[in-house]
Amino acid sequence: MSKEEKDLRIRSHVISESPNRAPNRAMLRAVGFEDEDFKKPMVGVASAWSEVTPCNMHLDKLAVSAKNGAEKNDSAPLMFNTITVSDAVAMGHEGMFYSLPSREVIADSIETVTQAERLDGLVAIGSCDKNTPGCLMAIGRLNVPSVYVYGGTIQPGKLRGKDIDIVSTFEAVGKHQVGDIDDKELHNVECNACPGAGACGGMYTANTMAAAVEAMGMSLPGSSSTPAIAGAKEEECERAGEMVNELLKKDIYPRDIMTKEAFENAITVVMALGGSTNAFLHLTAMAHAVDVDLSLEDFENIRARVPHLADLKPSGKYVMQDLNNVGGVPAVMKLLLEEDLLHGDTLTVTGKTLRENLAEAESLHEGQDVILPFSNPKKKNGPLVVLRGNLAPEGAVAKMSGQDVSRFSGPARVFDSEESATKAITNDEIKKGDVLVIRYVGPKGGPGMPEMLSVTAMLVGKGLGGDVALLTDGRFSGGSHGFVIGHVAPEAQAGGPLAYLQEGDTITIDSDEQVLNVDVDEARMEARAKDWKTPELRFKTGVLAKYARLVSSASKGAITDGEVE
Repeated sequence: MSKEEKDLRIRSHVISESPNRAPNRAMLRAVGFEDEDFKKPMVGVASAWSEVTPCNMHLDKLAVSAKNGAEKNDSAPLMFNTITVSDAVAMGHEGMFYSLPSREVIADSIETVTQAERLDGLVAIGSCDKNTPGCLMAIGRLNVPSVYVYGGTIQPGKLRGKDIDIVSTFEAVGKHQVGDIDDKELHNVECNACPGAGACGGMYTANTMAAAVEAMGMSLPGSSSTPAIAGAKEEECERAGEMVNELLKKDIYPRDIMTKEAFENAITVVMALGGSTNAFLHLTAMAHAVDVDLSLEDFENIRARVPHLADLKPSGKYVMQDLNNVGGVPAVMKLLLEEDLLHGDTLTVTGKTLRENLAEAESLHEGQDVILPFSNPKKKNGPLVVLRGNLAPEGAVAKMSGQDVSRFSGPARVFDSEESATKAITNDEIKKGDVLVIRYVGPKGGPGMPEMLSVTAMLVGKGLGGDVALLTDGRFSGGSHGFVIGHVAPEAQAGGPLAYLQEGDTITIDSDEQVLNVDVDEARMEARAKDWKTPELRFKTGVLAKYARLVSSASKGAITDGEVE
Protein backbone atom coordinates (compact mmCIF):
# COMPACT_ATOMS: atom_id res chain seq x y z
CA MET A 1 0.00 0.00 0.00
CA SER A 2 1.48 3.33 -1.07
CA LYS A 3 1.49 6.38 1.18
CA GLU A 4 -1.01 8.07 -1.14
CA GLU A 5 -3.58 5.28 -0.78
CA LYS A 6 -6.10 5.43 2.00
CA ASP A 7 -5.82 2.54 4.45
CA LEU A 8 -9.27 0.98 4.49
CA ARG A 9 -8.36 -1.44 7.29
CA ILE A 10 -10.22 0.64 9.83
CA ARG A 11 -10.22 -2.20 12.37
CA SER A 12 -8.41 -5.21 10.90
CA HIS A 13 -5.06 -3.44 11.02
CA VAL A 14 -4.75 -4.71 14.60
CA ILE A 15 -4.42 -8.17 13.05
CA SER A 16 -2.63 -7.28 9.82
CA GLU A 17 0.22 -5.10 11.02
CA SER A 18 1.98 -6.13 14.21
CA PRO A 19 4.65 -8.88 14.37
CA ASN A 20 2.89 -9.88 17.58
CA ARG A 21 -0.17 -10.82 15.54
CA ALA A 22 1.58 -13.57 13.57
CA PRO A 23 -0.56 -16.24 15.31
CA ASN A 24 -3.73 -14.39 14.33
CA ARG A 25 -2.61 -14.22 10.72
CA ALA A 26 -1.57 -17.87 10.76
CA MET A 27 -5.18 -18.83 11.45
CA LEU A 28 -6.39 -16.76 8.52
CA ARG A 29 -3.78 -18.23 6.19
CA ALA A 30 -5.34 -21.61 6.91
CA VAL A 31 -8.63 -20.39 5.38
CA GLY A 32 -6.93 -19.02 2.28
CA PHE A 33 -5.40 -15.63 3.11
CA GLU A 34 -2.08 -14.72 1.50
CA ASP A 35 0.28 -11.79 2.03
CA GLU A 36 -1.69 -9.46 -0.26
CA ASP A 37 -4.94 -10.12 1.56
CA PHE A 38 -3.60 -8.63 4.76
CA LYS A 39 -3.20 -5.31 2.93
CA LYS A 40 -6.92 -5.23 2.09
CA PRO A 41 -9.97 -4.45 4.23
CA MET A 42 -11.57 -7.55 5.72
CA VAL A 43 -15.24 -7.70 4.78
CA GLY A 44 -17.63 -10.08 6.48
CA VAL A 45 -20.41 -11.74 4.50
CA ALA A 46 -23.07 -12.72 7.04
CA SER A 47 -25.63 -15.13 5.63
CA ALA A 48 -28.78 -16.51 7.24
CA TRP A 49 -28.63 -19.56 4.95
CA SER A 50 -30.59 -22.51 6.22
CA GLU A 51 -32.61 -25.46 5.02
CA VAL A 52 -35.27 -25.01 7.71
CA THR A 53 -37.27 -22.65 5.47
CA PRO A 54 -37.67 -21.97 1.74
CA CYS A 55 -37.14 -18.29 2.55
CA ASN A 56 -33.44 -18.91 3.14
CA MET A 57 -32.58 -22.10 1.26
CA HIS A 58 -30.81 -20.20 -1.55
CA LEU A 59 -28.79 -17.73 0.51
CA ASP A 60 -25.63 -19.85 0.44
CA LYS A 61 -25.26 -19.15 -3.29
CA LEU A 62 -26.02 -15.47 -2.78
CA ALA A 63 -23.30 -15.26 -0.11
CA VAL A 64 -20.78 -16.65 -2.60
CA SER A 65 -21.80 -13.94 -5.07
CA ALA A 66 -21.27 -11.27 -2.41
CA LYS A 67 -17.87 -12.75 -1.59
CA ASN A 68 -16.92 -12.70 -5.27
CA GLY A 69 -17.93 -9.05 -5.51
CA ALA A 70 -15.83 -8.12 -2.52
CA GLU A 71 -12.81 -9.94 -3.94
CA LYS A 72 -13.19 -8.16 -7.28
CA ASN A 73 -13.08 -4.79 -5.57
CA ASP A 74 -9.90 -5.36 -3.63
CA SER A 75 -11.35 -6.55 -0.34
CA ALA A 76 -10.61 -9.72 1.63
CA PRO A 77 -13.99 -11.34 2.35
CA LEU A 78 -14.84 -13.91 4.98
CA MET A 79 -18.22 -15.69 5.00
CA PHE A 80 -20.02 -16.67 8.18
CA ASN A 81 -23.53 -17.69 9.11
CA THR A 82 -26.26 -16.66 11.47
CA ILE A 83 -29.51 -18.41 12.34
CA THR A 84 -33.06 -18.20 11.10
CA VAL A 85 -36.43 -19.41 12.33
CA SER A 86 -39.27 -20.19 9.95
CA ASP A 87 -42.32 -18.51 11.41
CA ALA A 88 -44.64 -20.60 9.26
CA VAL A 89 -43.11 -23.83 10.59
CA ALA A 90 -43.02 -22.48 14.16
CA MET A 91 -46.60 -21.16 14.02
CA GLY A 92 -49.33 -22.43 16.31
CA HIS A 93 -47.23 -24.35 18.85
CA GLU A 94 -44.44 -23.81 21.37
CA GLY A 95 -41.95 -23.12 18.61
CA MET A 96 -43.50 -19.69 18.04
CA PHE A 97 -42.12 -18.51 21.39
CA TYR A 98 -38.69 -18.51 19.73
CA SER A 99 -39.59 -16.44 16.67
CA LEU A 100 -39.17 -12.88 17.94
CA PRO A 101 -36.23 -13.82 20.20
CA SER A 102 -34.49 -15.12 17.07
CA ARG A 103 -34.22 -11.49 15.93
CA GLU A 104 -32.06 -10.79 18.98
CA VAL A 105 -29.95 -13.90 18.39
CA ILE A 106 -29.34 -12.83 14.79
CA ALA A 107 -28.32 -9.32 15.83
CA ASP A 108 -26.15 -10.54 18.71
CA SER A 109 -24.41 -13.21 16.63
CA ILE A 110 -23.52 -10.88 13.76
CA GLU A 111 -22.31 -8.25 16.21
CA THR A 112 -20.26 -10.87 18.06
CA VAL A 113 -18.48 -12.28 15.00
CA THR A 114 -17.85 -8.89 13.39
CA GLN A 115 -16.46 -7.41 16.58
CA ALA A 116 -14.37 -10.44 17.52
CA GLU A 117 -12.79 -10.79 14.08
CA ARG A 118 -12.28 -6.99 13.71
CA LEU A 119 -13.97 -6.93 10.32
CA ASP A 120 -13.87 -3.60 8.50
CA GLY A 121 -17.17 -3.89 6.65
CA LEU A 122 -20.15 -6.13 6.23
CA VAL A 123 -22.61 -7.55 3.72
CA ALA A 124 -25.60 -9.09 5.50
CA ILE A 125 -27.96 -11.36 3.58
CA GLY A 126 -31.30 -12.43 5.02
CA SER A 127 -34.79 -13.30 3.96
CA CYS A 128 -37.31 -14.62 6.53
CA ASP A 129 -39.18 -12.22 8.80
CA LYS A 130 -36.68 -11.68 11.64
CA ASN A 131 -33.61 -11.72 9.39
CA THR A 132 -33.91 -8.20 8.06
CA PRO A 133 -34.42 -6.38 11.37
CA GLY A 134 -31.88 -8.62 13.10
CA CYS A 135 -29.25 -7.83 10.47
CA LEU A 136 -30.01 -4.11 10.56
CA MET A 137 -29.89 -4.00 14.35
CA ALA A 138 -26.42 -5.53 14.20
CA ILE A 139 -25.34 -3.16 11.44
CA GLY A 140 -26.57 -0.21 13.48
CA ARG A 141 -24.72 -1.31 16.60
CA LEU A 142 -21.51 -2.05 14.72
CA ASN A 143 -21.55 1.07 12.54
CA VAL A 144 -19.05 -0.29 10.04
CA PRO A 145 -19.67 0.31 6.31
CA SER A 146 -22.37 -2.20 5.41
CA VAL A 147 -24.93 -3.21 2.81
CA TYR A 148 -28.01 -5.37 3.39
CA VAL A 149 -29.32 -7.72 0.71
CA TYR A 150 -32.78 -9.23 0.89
CA GLY A 151 -32.99 -12.80 -0.40
CA GLY A 152 -36.17 -12.03 -2.29
CA THR A 153 -39.76 -13.11 -2.49
CA ILE A 154 -41.12 -16.53 -3.40
CA GLN A 155 -43.19 -17.02 -6.53
CA PRO A 156 -46.89 -17.55 -5.91
CA GLY A 157 -48.09 -21.13 -5.79
CA LYS A 158 -50.69 -22.27 -8.29
CA LEU A 159 -53.80 -24.37 -7.78
CA ARG A 160 -56.21 -24.75 -10.68
CA GLY A 161 -54.83 -21.65 -12.31
CA LYS A 162 -55.19 -19.43 -9.23
CA ASP A 163 -52.40 -17.96 -7.12
CA ILE A 164 -52.11 -19.30 -3.57
CA ASP A 165 -49.54 -18.88 -0.81
CA ILE A 166 -48.74 -19.99 2.72
CA VAL A 167 -51.60 -17.93 4.18
CA SER A 168 -53.96 -19.83 1.86
CA THR A 169 -52.88 -22.97 3.70
CA PHE A 170 -53.60 -21.53 7.16
CA GLU A 171 -57.03 -20.37 6.00
CA ALA A 172 -57.70 -23.74 4.38
CA VAL A 173 -57.38 -25.28 7.85
CA GLY A 174 -60.32 -23.18 9.03
CA LYS A 175 -62.34 -24.14 5.95
CA HIS A 176 -61.54 -27.79 6.60
CA GLN A 177 -62.74 -27.51 10.20
CA VAL A 178 -66.16 -26.24 9.14
CA GLY A 179 -66.43 -28.80 6.34
CA ASP A 180 -66.10 -26.40 3.41
CA ILE A 181 -63.23 -28.47 1.99
CA ASP A 182 -62.30 -32.13 2.41
CA ASP A 183 -59.00 -33.83 3.29
CA LYS A 184 -57.98 -34.11 -0.36
CA GLU A 185 -58.47 -30.40 -1.05
CA LEU A 186 -56.56 -29.42 2.09
CA HIS A 187 -53.72 -31.66 0.92
CA ASN A 188 -53.81 -30.05 -2.54
CA VAL A 189 -53.44 -26.58 -1.00
CA GLU A 190 -50.62 -27.80 1.25
CA CYS A 191 -48.72 -29.31 -1.68
CA ASN A 192 -48.98 -26.29 -3.99
CA ALA A 193 -48.69 -23.22 -1.76
CA CYS A 194 -44.89 -22.90 -1.67
CA PRO A 195 -43.23 -23.70 -5.02
CA GLY A 196 -39.58 -23.01 -4.09
CA ALA A 197 -37.09 -20.54 -2.69
CA GLY A 198 -38.01 -17.15 -1.32
CA ALA A 199 -39.86 -15.40 1.47
CA CYS A 200 -43.66 -15.37 1.73
CA GLY A 201 -45.01 -13.50 -1.26
CA GLY A 202 -47.61 -11.03 0.02
CA MET A 203 -47.03 -7.75 1.81
CA TYR A 204 -46.26 -9.77 4.91
CA THR A 205 -43.45 -9.07 7.35
CA ALA A 206 -40.47 -10.18 5.24
CA ASN A 207 -41.45 -8.05 2.24
CA THR A 208 -42.56 -5.20 4.50
CA MET A 209 -39.17 -4.98 6.19
CA ALA A 210 -37.24 -5.41 2.95
CA ALA A 211 -39.13 -2.48 1.43
CA ALA A 212 -38.58 -0.42 4.59
CA VAL A 213 -34.83 -1.01 4.51
CA GLU A 214 -34.64 -0.06 0.83
CA ALA A 215 -36.55 3.13 1.60
CA MET A 216 -34.10 3.76 4.42
CA GLY A 217 -31.20 3.55 1.98
CA MET A 218 -29.43 0.52 3.46
CA SER A 219 -29.95 -1.79 0.49
CA LEU A 220 -29.53 -1.51 -3.25
CA PRO A 221 -32.30 0.23 -5.24
CA GLY A 222 -34.85 -2.32 -6.39
CA SER A 223 -33.50 -5.18 -4.31
CA SER A 224 -36.51 -5.46 -2.00
CA SER A 225 -38.86 -6.48 -4.80
CA THR A 226 -36.52 -8.64 -6.92
CA PRO A 227 -37.78 -12.26 -6.75
CA ALA A 228 -35.57 -14.84 -5.04
CA ILE A 229 -35.04 -16.94 -8.15
CA ALA A 230 -34.23 -14.02 -10.46
CA GLY A 231 -30.70 -13.88 -11.84
CA ALA A 232 -30.64 -10.23 -10.81
CA LYS A 233 -30.52 -11.33 -7.16
CA GLU A 234 -27.04 -12.82 -7.55
CA GLU A 235 -25.96 -9.67 -9.39
CA GLU A 236 -27.25 -7.57 -6.50
CA CYS A 237 -25.17 -9.60 -4.06
CA GLU A 238 -22.05 -9.24 -6.15
CA ARG A 239 -22.60 -5.51 -6.39
CA ALA A 240 -23.16 -5.31 -2.63
CA GLY A 241 -19.83 -7.04 -2.06
CA GLU A 242 -18.12 -4.52 -4.31
CA MET A 243 -19.90 -1.60 -2.69
CA VAL A 244 -18.51 -2.06 0.83
CA ASN A 245 -15.06 -1.07 -0.40
CA GLU A 246 -16.54 2.09 -1.92
CA LEU A 247 -18.29 2.94 1.34
CA LEU A 248 -15.00 2.54 3.19
CA LYS A 249 -13.29 4.88 0.73
CA LYS A 250 -16.04 7.47 1.10
CA ASP A 251 -16.31 7.15 4.90
CA ILE A 252 -20.01 6.36 4.68
CA TYR A 253 -21.22 4.57 7.80
CA PRO A 254 -24.66 3.12 8.67
CA ARG A 255 -25.42 5.90 11.13
CA ASP A 256 -24.86 8.42 8.33
CA ILE A 257 -27.69 6.68 6.47
CA MET A 258 -30.01 5.46 9.25
CA THR A 259 -31.16 8.91 10.36
CA LYS A 260 -34.54 9.98 11.73
CA GLU A 261 -35.51 11.14 8.23
CA ALA A 262 -34.53 7.74 6.80
CA PHE A 263 -36.79 6.00 9.32
CA GLU A 264 -39.59 8.36 8.35
CA ASN A 265 -39.07 7.33 4.73
CA ALA A 266 -39.29 3.69 5.77
CA ILE A 267 -42.56 4.24 7.64
CA THR A 268 -43.98 6.15 4.68
CA VAL A 269 -43.32 3.25 2.32
CA VAL A 270 -44.73 0.73 4.81
CA MET A 271 -47.96 2.74 5.10
CA ALA A 272 -48.31 3.17 1.33
CA LEU A 273 -47.77 -0.55 0.74
CA GLY A 274 -50.07 -1.65 3.58
CA GLY A 275 -47.31 -3.47 5.40
CA SER A 276 -47.20 -5.65 8.49
CA THR A 277 -47.84 -4.42 12.04
CA ASN A 278 -44.49 -6.02 12.89
CA ALA A 279 -42.91 -2.94 11.31
CA PHE A 280 -43.65 -1.09 14.56
CA LEU A 281 -41.56 -3.55 16.57
CA HIS A 282 -38.74 -3.87 14.10
CA LEU A 283 -38.26 -0.26 13.03
CA THR A 284 -38.36 0.86 16.66
CA ALA A 285 -35.74 -1.74 17.56
CA MET A 286 -33.56 -0.75 14.61
CA ALA A 287 -33.84 2.92 15.60
CA HIS A 288 -32.70 2.03 19.12
CA ALA A 289 -29.59 0.40 17.62
CA VAL A 290 -28.54 3.74 16.07
CA ASP A 291 -29.74 6.00 18.90
CA VAL A 292 -32.60 7.47 16.87
CA ASP A 293 -35.67 8.40 18.90
CA LEU A 294 -38.60 6.70 17.16
CA SER A 295 -41.98 6.43 18.87
CA LEU A 296 -45.48 5.23 18.06
CA GLU A 297 -46.42 8.88 17.56
CA ASP A 298 -43.97 9.08 14.64
CA PHE A 299 -45.84 6.24 12.94
CA GLU A 300 -49.15 7.94 13.62
CA ASN A 301 -48.01 11.32 12.27
CA ILE A 302 -46.94 9.71 9.01
CA ARG A 303 -50.04 7.51 8.76
CA ALA A 304 -52.22 10.62 8.88
CA ARG A 305 -50.75 11.99 5.64
CA VAL A 306 -49.82 8.87 3.63
CA PRO A 307 -52.53 6.96 1.75
CA HIS A 308 -52.64 3.18 1.39
CA LEU A 309 -51.98 2.60 -2.31
CA ALA A 310 -51.00 -1.05 -2.78
CA ASP A 311 -53.52 -3.77 -3.63
CA LEU A 312 -51.33 -6.46 -2.11
CA LYS A 313 -52.11 -9.51 -0.01
CA PRO A 314 -53.28 -10.17 2.66
CA SER A 315 -55.94 -7.48 2.18
CA GLY A 316 -55.53 -7.20 -1.60
CA LYS A 317 -55.12 -9.53 -4.55
CA TYR A 318 -51.50 -9.17 -5.70
CA VAL A 319 -48.12 -10.39 -4.42
CA MET A 320 -44.64 -8.87 -4.37
CA GLN A 321 -43.67 -10.42 -7.69
CA ASP A 322 -46.58 -8.59 -9.31
CA LEU A 323 -45.29 -5.32 -7.88
CA ASN A 324 -41.83 -6.10 -9.20
CA ASN A 325 -43.29 -6.66 -12.66
CA VAL A 326 -44.78 -3.15 -12.79
CA GLY A 327 -41.78 -1.20 -11.53
CA GLY A 328 -41.09 -2.48 -8.03
CA VAL A 329 -40.56 -0.59 -4.81
CA PRO A 330 -38.45 2.14 -6.52
CA ALA A 331 -41.42 3.05 -8.73
CA VAL A 332 -43.62 3.38 -5.65
CA MET A 333 -41.02 5.55 -3.92
CA LYS A 334 -40.70 7.68 -7.04
CA LEU A 335 -44.43 8.31 -6.89
CA LEU A 336 -44.25 9.16 -3.19
CA LEU A 337 -41.33 11.53 -3.76
CA GLU A 338 -43.27 13.33 -6.48
CA GLU A 339 -46.01 13.89 -3.90
CA ASP A 340 -43.43 15.31 -1.48
CA LEU A 341 -43.98 12.45 1.00
CA LEU A 342 -40.34 11.31 1.19
CA HIS A 343 -37.15 13.02 2.32
CA GLY A 344 -35.24 13.02 -0.95
CA ASP A 345 -31.93 14.24 0.47
CA THR A 346 -31.23 11.25 2.71
CA LEU A 347 -27.98 9.39 1.99
CA THR A 348 -27.98 5.77 0.73
CA VAL A 349 -25.46 2.94 0.34
CA THR A 350 -24.95 3.92 -3.31
CA GLY A 351 -23.27 7.09 -2.06
CA LYS A 352 -26.08 9.06 -3.70
CA THR A 353 -29.17 10.58 -2.17
CA LEU A 354 -32.52 8.87 -2.37
CA ARG A 355 -33.65 11.50 -4.88
CA GLU A 356 -30.63 10.79 -7.10
CA ASN A 357 -31.32 7.04 -6.98
CA LEU A 358 -34.98 7.51 -7.85
CA ALA A 359 -34.13 9.77 -10.79
CA GLU A 360 -32.67 6.63 -12.40
CA ALA A 361 -35.67 4.43 -11.52
CA GLU A 362 -38.48 3.59 -13.89
CA SER A 363 -41.98 4.85 -13.19
CA LEU A 364 -44.94 2.58 -12.56
CA HIS A 365 -46.01 0.92 -15.78
CA GLU A 366 -48.98 2.30 -17.67
CA GLY A 367 -52.21 0.41 -17.13
CA GLN A 368 -51.08 -1.42 -13.97
CA ASP A 369 -53.47 -1.74 -11.03
CA VAL A 370 -51.15 -3.11 -8.35
CA ILE A 371 -50.54 0.41 -7.06
CA LEU A 372 -53.62 2.63 -7.04
CA PRO A 373 -53.49 6.35 -7.86
CA PHE A 374 -53.56 9.05 -5.19
CA SER A 375 -56.95 10.06 -6.56
CA ASN A 376 -58.40 6.64 -5.68
CA PRO A 377 -56.40 4.96 -2.89
CA LYS A 378 -57.46 1.87 -0.96
CA LYS A 379 -57.59 4.14 2.09
CA LYS A 380 -56.90 7.86 2.29
CA ASN A 381 -54.64 7.28 5.31
CA GLY A 382 -52.18 4.54 6.19
CA PRO A 383 -53.77 1.30 7.45
CA LEU A 384 -51.56 0.73 10.51
CA VAL A 385 -53.32 2.53 13.34
CA VAL A 386 -52.12 3.24 16.89
CA LEU A 387 -54.87 2.88 19.51
CA ARG A 388 -54.80 4.04 23.12
CA GLY A 389 -57.20 3.89 26.03
CA ASN A 390 -57.74 2.34 29.42
CA LEU A 391 -56.76 -1.07 28.00
CA ALA A 392 -53.61 0.20 26.30
CA PRO A 393 -52.04 3.21 28.04
CA GLU A 394 -48.77 2.67 26.12
CA GLY A 395 -50.58 1.91 22.89
CA ALA A 396 -51.74 -0.96 20.71
CA VAL A 397 -51.58 -1.50 16.96
CA ALA A 398 -54.38 -2.34 14.52
CA LYS A 399 -54.12 -3.13 10.82
CA MET A 400 -57.27 -1.82 9.15
CA SER A 401 -56.37 -2.38 5.49
CA GLY A 402 -58.97 -5.10 4.97
CA GLN A 403 -61.75 -3.56 7.06
CA ASP A 404 -64.73 -1.46 6.00
CA VAL A 405 -65.98 -1.22 9.60
CA SER A 406 -63.92 0.99 11.89
CA ARG A 407 -65.76 0.42 15.18
CA PHE A 408 -66.35 -2.80 17.08
CA SER A 409 -67.94 -3.28 20.49
CA GLY A 410 -68.68 -6.59 22.14
CA PRO A 411 -68.24 -8.90 25.11
CA ALA A 412 -64.76 -10.06 26.05
CA ARG A 413 -64.03 -13.76 25.67
CA VAL A 414 -60.85 -14.02 27.72
CA PHE A 415 -58.14 -16.66 27.28
CA ASP A 416 -54.74 -16.87 28.94
CA SER A 417 -53.10 -18.80 26.10
CA GLU A 418 -53.29 -19.29 22.35
CA GLU A 419 -53.95 -23.00 22.89
CA SER A 420 -57.12 -22.42 24.92
CA ALA A 421 -58.39 -19.84 22.42
CA THR A 422 -57.72 -22.20 19.52
CA LYS A 423 -59.69 -24.94 21.27
CA ALA A 424 -62.63 -22.57 21.76
CA ILE A 425 -62.64 -21.61 18.09
CA THR A 426 -62.42 -25.25 17.02
CA ASN A 427 -65.39 -26.08 19.27
CA ASP A 428 -67.46 -23.19 17.82
CA GLU A 429 -67.57 -21.42 21.18
CA ILE A 430 -66.63 -18.05 19.63
CA LYS A 431 -69.60 -16.28 18.08
CA LYS A 432 -70.19 -13.29 15.85
CA GLY A 433 -69.83 -10.07 17.86
CA ASP A 434 -67.36 -11.47 20.40
CA VAL A 435 -64.05 -9.80 21.26
CA LEU A 436 -61.60 -12.67 21.54
CA VAL A 437 -58.86 -11.72 24.03
CA ILE A 438 -55.61 -13.69 24.19
CA ARG A 439 -53.38 -12.39 26.97
CA TYR A 440 -50.14 -13.36 28.74
CA VAL A 441 -48.57 -13.77 25.31
CA GLY A 442 -46.58 -10.52 25.22
CA PRO A 443 -42.79 -10.17 25.09
CA LYS A 444 -42.37 -11.36 28.70
CA GLY A 445 -45.55 -13.36 29.06
CA GLY A 446 -45.34 -15.53 25.95
CA PRO A 447 -42.51 -15.25 26.18
CA GLY A 448 -41.52 -13.95 22.79
CA MET A 449 -44.79 -12.33 21.75
CA PRO A 450 -46.01 -15.17 19.50
CA GLU A 451 -47.87 -14.44 16.28
CA MET A 452 -51.55 -15.32 16.03
CA LEU A 453 -51.73 -16.25 12.35
CA SER A 454 -53.23 -19.65 13.09
CA VAL A 455 -55.99 -18.03 15.16
CA THR A 456 -56.78 -15.29 12.65
CA ALA A 457 -56.68 -17.74 9.75
CA MET A 458 -59.07 -20.10 11.59
CA LEU A 459 -61.50 -17.24 12.17
CA VAL A 460 -61.37 -16.27 8.50
CA GLY A 461 -61.69 -19.89 7.43
CA LYS A 462 -64.77 -20.30 9.64
CA GLY A 463 -66.39 -17.23 8.10
CA LEU A 464 -65.88 -15.02 11.17
CA GLY A 465 -63.24 -12.71 9.76
CA GLY A 466 -64.34 -9.16 10.60
CA ASP A 467 -67.27 -10.45 12.67
CA VAL A 468 -65.05 -11.32 15.63
CA ALA A 469 -62.45 -8.90 16.95
CA LEU A 470 -59.17 -10.31 18.24
CA LEU A 471 -57.26 -8.45 20.93
CA THR A 472 -53.87 -9.56 22.27
CA ASP A 473 -50.63 -8.47 23.88
CA GLY A 474 -49.01 -10.81 21.38
CA ARG A 475 -48.58 -9.91 17.74
CA PHE A 476 -49.77 -10.87 14.29
CA SER A 477 -48.18 -12.28 11.20
CA GLY A 478 -48.06 -9.93 8.25
CA GLY A 479 -50.42 -12.47 6.73
CA SER A 480 -53.12 -11.89 9.33
CA HIS A 481 -56.22 -9.93 8.42
CA GLY A 482 -59.57 -9.26 10.00
CA PHE A 483 -60.45 -7.02 12.96
CA VAL A 484 -57.21 -7.64 14.84
CA ILE A 485 -55.43 -5.54 17.46
CA GLY A 486 -52.05 -6.53 18.86
CA HIS A 487 -49.04 -5.19 20.75
CA VAL A 488 -51.30 -4.12 23.64
CA ALA A 489 -48.98 -2.41 26.12
CA PRO A 490 -48.24 -2.71 28.93
CA GLU A 491 -48.68 -6.45 28.52
CA ALA A 492 -50.64 -8.58 30.99
CA GLN A 493 -47.50 -10.22 32.40
CA ALA A 494 -46.21 -6.77 33.36
CA GLY A 495 -49.46 -5.88 35.10
CA GLY A 496 -51.07 -4.06 32.18
CA PRO A 497 -54.85 -3.52 32.24
CA LEU A 498 -55.36 -6.53 29.97
CA ALA A 499 -54.57 -8.68 33.02
CA TYR A 500 -57.64 -7.38 34.85
CA LEU A 501 -60.19 -8.11 32.14
CA GLN A 502 -63.01 -10.47 33.01
CA GLU A 503 -65.26 -12.60 30.85
CA GLY A 504 -68.14 -10.54 29.49
CA ASP A 505 -66.59 -7.08 29.98
CA THR A 506 -67.64 -4.84 27.10
CA ILE A 507 -64.69 -3.79 24.96
CA THR A 508 -64.87 -0.99 22.40
CA ILE A 509 -62.38 -0.62 19.54
CA ASP A 510 -62.61 2.47 17.33
CA SER A 511 -59.94 3.02 14.71
CA ASP A 512 -61.35 6.40 13.67
CA GLU A 513 -61.23 7.73 17.21
CA GLN A 514 -58.14 5.58 17.86
CA VAL A 515 -59.38 4.23 21.17
CA LEU A 516 -59.26 0.86 22.89
CA ASN A 517 -61.39 0.85 26.03
CA VAL A 518 -63.17 -1.50 28.38
CA ASP A 519 -66.44 -0.39 29.95
CA VAL A 520 -65.19 -0.79 33.52
CA ASP A 521 -64.61 2.26 35.69
CA GLU A 522 -61.23 3.12 37.16
CA ALA A 523 -62.17 2.19 40.73
CA ARG A 524 -63.25 -1.32 39.71
CA MET A 525 -60.11 -1.82 37.65
CA GLU A 526 -57.99 -0.72 40.61
CA ALA A 527 -59.80 -3.18 42.86
CA ARG A 528 -59.15 -5.98 40.39
CA ALA A 529 -55.50 -4.94 40.21
CA LYS A 530 -55.11 -5.32 43.97
CA ASP A 531 -56.28 -8.92 43.73
CA TRP A 532 -53.94 -9.71 40.83
CA LYS A 533 -50.63 -11.51 41.31
CA THR A 534 -47.82 -11.62 38.76
CA PRO A 535 -47.75 -15.09 37.19
CA GLU A 536 -44.48 -16.97 37.26
CA LEU A 537 -42.51 -16.79 34.04
CA ARG A 538 -43.13 -19.82 31.88
CA PHE A 539 -39.44 -20.70 31.44
CA LYS A 540 -36.82 -20.73 34.18
CA THR A 541 -33.69 -21.50 32.13
CA GLY A 542 -32.42 -21.18 28.59
CA VAL A 543 -32.92 -18.66 25.80
CA LEU A 544 -36.52 -17.83 26.63
CA ALA A 545 -35.79 -17.31 30.32
CA LYS A 546 -33.03 -14.83 29.48
CA TYR A 547 -35.26 -13.13 26.94
CA ALA A 548 -38.21 -12.75 29.32
CA ARG A 549 -35.98 -11.20 31.99
CA LEU A 550 -34.43 -8.66 29.62
CA VAL A 551 -37.07 -7.78 27.04
CA SER A 552 -38.71 -4.36 26.95
CA SER A 553 -42.31 -3.43 26.26
CA ALA A 554 -43.65 -3.86 22.73
CA SER A 555 -44.09 -0.08 22.63
CA LYS A 556 -40.29 0.17 22.80
CA GLY A 557 -39.61 -2.48 20.17
CA ALA A 558 -39.30 -5.54 22.45
CA ILE A 559 -35.54 -5.04 22.63
CA THR A 560 -33.15 -6.84 24.96
CA ASP A 561 -30.19 -4.45 25.00
CA GLY A 562 -31.88 -1.53 26.74
CA GLU A 563 -32.47 -0.81 30.38
CA VAL A 564 -34.12 -3.70 32.22
CA GLU A 565 -37.71 -2.76 33.05
